[in-house]
This record gives sequence, C-alpha cells and structure tokens, in this order.
Amino acid sequence: MGNAEITEFRRIFSTRLDTLGGLLSKAETHLPDMDAALQERLAPDMLPLGTQIAFVCNQPRGFSHWCAGQASSNLDPDVLTIRLAYSHIEETKGLLESIDADDSRLDETKHTQLGNGLFTQTSARLFVSDFWIPNFYFHITTTYAILRRLGVPLGKADFMAFLMPHVRQSP
Repeated sequence: MGNAEITEFRRIFSTRLDTLGGLLSKAETHLPDMDAALQERLAPDMLPLGTQIAFVCNQPRGFSHWCAGQASSNLDPDVLTIRLAYSHIEETKGLLESIDADDSRLDETKHTQLGNGLFTQTSARLFVSDFWIPNFYFHITTTYAILRRLGVPLGKADFMAFLMPHVRQSP
C-alpha cells in the first residue's frame, strides 16, 4: 500500500509551519519586544499569541503521534519566549519528518476524546481533514491576525508563502 495521502498531509503541515516561522520572523523585525508580544490577544476572551503558536503545533503533533501509533501529547500552552516558539515549530517539523505510516491507517476508525465528556468517532481521514487541518489553519490565522493588530506589515503573500514558488507573472 502507498502513503501518498499521509505524505500530502505531512507536506501541508510542514510547509505551513514554515509559514508560521516566517510570520514570527517578520514580526521580530517590526516589534520591539517579541516575548512581550506573545502575551497579546485578539480579544479579551481569546488565548494569547504564544498559546496560538502551541496550538498550531499541536495539530501536526497529534497527526504525527497518531501515525506512529502513540498517544498524543500537547505542548504546554504557555509559550513565553520567541525562542521557545521557534523550538516548538522545529520539533514539530521533526516529528512530521519521522512519519512512516501507510495510507490504509486513514481508513481506520479514530476515537478521540475532546474534553467535557465529548468525543468523535470517525474515519481517521475525516478526522484529519475535518478536525486537525481546520484547527491548524484557525490558529495560524489567529496568529496572523494578532500580529497584524500589533502593526506587523503582513499580507497574503506572507500567509501563503508556501504557494509563492508556484506563482508566475503573466506575459
């Protein structure tokens, strides 16, 4: 059996983690205290930037652990330094690179506890596409929005940096 689908999920997670790193790098050049910025929120009832970064990483971490047949472990949500944020991104990319699983795993039933007595029981393929990927993008988007609110000059090209190698100028 092949692993084209798992490889594609791994590619999506990895290239978007590169994008997250790029957003943070650009923010570092425009914000006087990046560690302080990690405590900023989009709204009072939302989690801070540092937690958003941990949650971005938790989605591909969960996918990587599941592919390896391991219990998932989330990162500590208190990301208080930019150095720790970058470390989480690199560690998560390492986990993705270590994936060695067959696409047939995506057809397995995945039972996932969501907290507060809630759970899902779906095919793993559905869980990846309907839970991990949307949550991943939500937290990247929230990171982007917080940085924009702080005045970092980010645009769509920064958010979609993974697409830029494929962009061409029309003749």
